[in-house]
Amino acid sequence: MIHYTCDCCQRPIDAEIDPRYVVRMEVYAALETAEDEGDNDRDHLQEIQDILESLDDSLDGHVDDEVYRHVRFDLCGECRNRFVKNPLGRAMSQQLDFSKN
Repeated sequence: MIHYTCDCCQRPIDAEIDPRYVVRMEVYAALETAEDEGDNDRDHLQEIQDILESLDDSLDGHVDDEVYRHVRFDLCGECRNRFVKNPLGRAMSQQLDFSKN
């Protein structure tokens, strides 16, 4: 049997009793500019190929992580609820936009 642990609170998750939630996130560099929006004749596949080739030629292995990152988390029900309410993890006072007086 596979043992799961909540990646947020570190609580063990019994998959037979408790629901387990999976969060998958992708973070990638937006490569388009405002002037490219109207250009429908572009060869997007060739542009992607050129970018991938330039990454392969790069000597710095950190470039890949800066351009694209994919992560996966297992969450328990409580942490899932907190994540859905506040996916960016901002402080609640910032979300409520309190005045400074």
